[in-house]
Amino acid sequence: MSRASTRDRLAQSAFALFDERGYEQTTIDDIAERAGVGRTTFFRHYRSKEEVIFPDHDRLLAAIRERLAGSTHATALAAVSDAVRLVLLHYLDEGDVARRRYALTSKVPALREREIVSVARYQRLFREFISDWMGDTGRSAPLRAELMAANVVAAHNHVLRRWLRTESADPVTEVDEAMSEVLALFPFPSPPSVTDDSGATVVVLRTGTPVDALLPALRRLMDHGPEL
Repeated sequence: MSRASTRDRLAQSAFALFDERGYEQTTIDDIAERAGVGRTTFFRHYRSKEEVIFPDHDRLLAAIRERLAGSTHATALAAVSDAVRLVLLHYLDEGDVARRRYALTSKVPALREREIVSVARYQRLFREFISDWMGDTGRSAPLRAELMAANVVAAHNHVLRRWLRTESADPVTEVDEAMSEVLALFPFPSPPSVTDDSGATVVVLRTGTPVDALLPALRRLMDHGPEL
């Protein structure tokens, strides 16, 4: 049996036992026995019972960091939207496992606390990126970066929970629309000055949001951009 199939079998066995016996009453030995493997094999794939439940946050955070690092000042906001979509797609790919996790964390306080810590890690990553993107724009800059990051994470979680509750038929479109709403809440900092200011720069961002809904953000960009 391959490593991937063993890992998946352990996860499926764990969730089945959590449903039958409850999270607290299920042990690592129970999970290993249900999966037909030994305790040592369990620890080759997971460090703890909790780790069976949660996705690989370290890998997701690394993917987000890589996407953000590949952006420029002009494409930073598009990179934020792409990073949010990347996380959502991971949960969508998990399918039923993501929904079972959601049900479980809603009932077990210890798991809910771990989830809160994980969300804070995502928010910190976005806050640091947004702070660098905005630059040193006064005493309020750290607060604005924190507020923007919090709204980015809140928009993602709002759409994700709707999908987890089977309330959203098209979560990808919803998250794109939600991010357009979030970005429209904040002023855009002026891009770094360049030696040749005789032309105009146009940035194209694909979105499912109607043009009319984007106009307030575009007007805000023009208001805060460099004077001609």
